[in-house]
Amino acid sequence: MSSLTTLKKARSGEITPEMEQVAKDEGISTEILRDEVAAGRVIICKNKHRVHCKPTGIGKYLKTKVNANIGSSEAHADLSIELEKLRVAIKAGADAVMDLSTGGPIKEIRQAVLKEASIPIGTVPIYQTAINTIQKRKKGIVEMSVDDIFSTIQEQAEEGVDFITVHCGITRQAMERINRQGRLLDVVSRGGSFLAAWMAYNNKENPLFEYYDRLLEIAAEHELVLSLGDGLRPGCVADATDRGQIQELLLLGELTQRAHEYGVQVMIEGPGHVPINQIEANVLLEKRLCHEAPFYVLGPVVTDIAPGYDHITSAIGGALAASMGADFLCYVTPSEHLRLPTVEDVRTGVIVTRIAAHAADIAKGIPSAIERDNQMARFRKELNWEGQINTSVDPETARKLWEGSPSKNGTTCTMCGEYCAIKLTHTKVTTPCID
Repeated sequence: MSSLTTLKKARSGEITPEMEQVAKDEGISTEILRDEVAAGRVIICKNKHRVHCKPTGIGKYLKTKVNANIGSSEAHADLSIELEKLRVAIKAGADAVMDLSTGGPIKEIRQAVLKEASIPIGTVPIYQTAINTIQKRKKGIVEMSVDDIFSTIQEQAEEGVDFITVHCGITRQAMERINRQGRLLDVVSRGGSFLAAWMAYNNKENPLFEYYDRLLEIAAEHELVLSLGDGLRPGCVADATDRGQIQELLLLGELTQRAHEYGVQVMIEGPGHVPINQIEANVLLEKRLCHEAPFYVLGPVVTDIAPGYDHITSAIGGALAASMGADFLCYVTPSEHLRLPTVEDVRTGVIVTRIAAHAADIAKGIPSAIERDNQMARFRKELNWEGQINTSVDPETARKLWEGSPSKNGTTCTMCGEYCAIKLTHTKVTTPCID
């Protein structure tokens, strides 16, 4: 076991350059950040092999972070498109990106993403293991070997992946509970379904659980953050907060403690579909059962009836979850449940999720969040359109709308025109240059 991990250094009182950078970015003291890292309530994502990756802090007292998912599928596999998604996600303000590729040149896509990205990159290694078993060994997913799974994790850690989703909590006992209770939508996690099928076929325990110490050894060696996946997350609101989900969460709490003892940083992935009235309970349960480890929320989607608009249903849930203590929001795009996201879907998903994160940060009392809103209010009072546009979460869209409907006087918008309440109460006006 390495004695030089970020977590071990924090517990010994050391402040690393990565901690200094994160503390500066977040506007908090290095001592507070170090103590939160030492307690496992904050993680710093940066594989030791990623020289050009900016360390990113996730957890207590820090701004809510946003993740964007990209990646190929069997139906659509194009390296250039995935790189364009990466660039768009970063430009739109994503704090991290996960490559979930399952089609085409999976390894080449991941390596290209790692080479270009300046932000943390995550993966789900079981995907590559499963696809390699099918394509290269001409066998079924259920014929993956334990060594296959761990060699993929080792390979991706050596390449520089910063965090990985590992479904360690989907055990035979948890599956038995799901089967006894009955679910409307069963298992909807792709990685979780791979492991559930493997366990049923081989009549053996989940290797990621049974050989968890082997996983911790790899993570410690490479400064790899473990994102303990919710393989039994609810796929519809009817299945939210059921026995299978809670059984898995209880186990993830135990695995979090073991990881911390080993010196490995951990975050916990949260439920996918949760009605509004259960979101607070889910956040409180995760924080209580998992030693306040950072909570990485997949949505949560608050209703199942809005395909095409699930970036909105998830933003509603994400804002509520983050305001109640969740730390990391995984975006959802308009294509969720319908197709592989396009480049434009990626951009939309990031922007909408950033709005949810920012709204939560205001509720959390993050000083920089409310100050930005205050600045927007000052610009609106001055009818300073250039200031409003540049302060907005999406200046490109704001400018397009403003310039696309010019007012007669050029100082007010076309909603109120000469009857603008703000204009009637003061005279200072600043307008942007319009070609």
